[in-house]
Amino acid sequence: MAASPRRLTGWLRSVTTVAAAVGAATIGLTVPAHAATPNPMAHPERDYMGSTVAAHEHRTGATPLLAPGGLPGLDVSHWQGTINWTTVKNQGAQFAYIKATEGTTYRDPNFSANYTNAYYAGLVRGAYHFAQPASSTGAAQADYFAAHGGAWSADNQTLPGMLDIEYNPNGATCYGLSQASMRSWITSFLNEYHAKTGRWATIYTTTDWWTTCTGNTSAYASNDPLAIARYSSSVGTLPAGWGFYTIWQWADSGTFPGDQDVFNGSHDRLIALANNTP
Repeated sequence: MAASPRRLTGWLRSVTTVAAAVGAATIGLTVPAHAATPNPMAHPERDYMGSTVAAHEHRTGATPLLAPGGLPGLDVSHWQGTINWTTVKNQGAQFAYIKATEGTTYRDPNFSANYTNAYYAGLVRGAYHFAQPASSTGAAQADYFAAHGGAWSADNQTLPGMLDIEYNPNGATCYGLSQASMRSWITSFLNEYHAKTGRWATIYTTTDWWTTCTGNTSAYASNDPLAIARYSSSVGTLPAGWGFYTIWQWADSGTFPGDQDVFNGSHDRLIALANNTP
């Protein structure tokens, strides 16, 4: 998700179409957990969201994108450093997704500060989990996420947790899983997250990755909102089953720290998503 000053190298793959969006459905999230000193995995933790999409799209950044219609928002991780959330709110941001966890060992060291300060600045915010499907089961990662920032409360400001499932930054695009195994992993994560929180998670992905690694399944479109990543003047083709996106990550830099997002609806609909109401 969140963009940063770095760029991943050594694993770029030619991709021409990237897209991913959040559709109809609602999901949930939680109150800040205390940040812990990160316990890095085998690789140094990086800010994948946004940077991986940009790398696969081979965007040059020569022509700045114009913000699409919708409520403006952002997603961030510790790569953005200390964020003045009051300034972000004053610049027009309405919502934010904030990195909480990765795999079953890593907690973003800035999560608690970002999650708490975004709340007090008045943003509707949620946590996201960067999936590592090769390292442990979907259920195990959902449990870890729910216990370390990804839970949910009906307080008008907590979005459902987001599953960031995308290009592997450290190896095979699909983490060495077959399409059937990837679908099973995602199902395991989503079902366990729902059991723990009562909410269906938002799915962040790209159309290219989703087609390549899940076979473009439509199995989750009826429950899980879609957050699509596509850095272009149009959102493009969405993954199968989703008739519209809920969130569009349209750029990896701009007015706000991190990646630039829009919510596809009014502020009332944003609150409805947060509170799991019709």
